[in-house]
Amino acid sequence: EPFEYSFMDQNFDRLFRSEQRMGQLFSVFSGLAILIACLGLFALAAFTAEQRTKEMGIRKSLCASTVSLNLLMSGEFIRLVIIAFVPAALLGWYVSDTWLTGFVYRIEISPLVFVLSGLTAVVIAWLTVSVQSLKAAAANPVKSLRYE
Repeated sequence: EPFEYSFMDQNFDRLFRSEQRMGQLFSVFSGLAILIACLGLFALAAFTAEQRTKEMGIRKSLCASTVSLNLLMSGEFIRLVIIAFVPAALLGWYVSDTWLTGFVYRIEISPLVFVLSGLTAVVIAWLTVSVQSLKAAAANPVKSLRYE
């Protein structure tokens, strides 16, 4: 019987090909989910800014700064993102831990991964909401208060 040889890297590639495909799919769909979430957050921030036009006009006429108005509007959304992050992180840890139990050479999940993902979510939400809140804060207060 002849000797059959194979390279170790080819064996590993064959073993982990499905995990690599799954990782690529997760990356694509995660990016799509983030995009859809940002669009929804942007629309919600636009709606909130429209509803609070008079309040922003009054605050602006009472010498509120653009930064303080931005923090006021974006703070509400950031709080919701942080509240939503807690169960999402717990579920993510559980799913990742369950998936990793199927591997012989298993790694431990670092809490740093969840901290960085939470910070990323907060930054993305803040940037998304800040566009609308800065637009509302920069508007002329006379226009919003003219008909009052």
